[in-house]
Amino acid sequence: MSRTSALKVLDHGMTGPEGTDNCHKFVDILGLRTVFPLFMKTPKKMKKAGLSEKEHEEHVSSIISSMLRNLKAQQRSRLLSKFTENDCEKVDRLMELHFTYLEAVQQADKRIEGEKHEMVRRGEILDDGLEDEFYLRRLDAGLFVLQLICYIMVEISNSGIAQLHQRVHQILNLRGGSLKVVRHIMREYAESIGDGKATEFKEAEKKRIMDLLENF
Repeated sequence: MSRTSALKVLDHGMTGPEGTDNCHKFVDILGLRTVFPLFMKTPKKMKKAGLSEKEHEEHVSSIISSMLRNLKAQQRSRLLSKFTENDCEKVDRLMELHFTYLEAVQQADKRIEGEKHEMVRRGEILDDGLEDEFYLRRLDAGLFVLQLICYIMVEISNSGIAQLHQRVHQILNLRGGSLKVVRHIMREYAESIGDGKATEFKEAEKKRIMDLLENF
């Protein structure tokens, strides 16, 4: 029962630049050996604890993406080495989640496009309120989790560890994935990042993501 709340608190406490100290502390107290088993396998009892699989995977992915964003030096190396363990099994899991959420979001997009087409045919106006509603539906279908997963893919591909870059690209190719699709998802993520944050932070983070995409 406590794990669900603990994940939410960790996620919140490690997000953004203000979560940098917590990210380093988390690695120092050996938190990686707790969070990665939860990443590798979503516990079956989630529903009893009042958390859906999607929410669990969102919190865990968000914690890992926050660490990739905030960790420096030795702690960052420890995090990246986790992805190379056991023949890159964590990269395999990451890519499995990527394709699961990509399919869910693409299905939602298809339904939304169909509805938009029908509304235009009837002469109805697509105002900002409707567009916001459609965006919320896409998030509900798993868009935010997909964005986090793509962010982790792009970060580890840019880590300088050839093994990780090769594995991400190899699985994308094997499963008919597309670099173009990942870049599109990340651009959309960069546009929406840091709502409510200072403009300076938003712009810096946007540029950082765009730079990562250059070398993906």
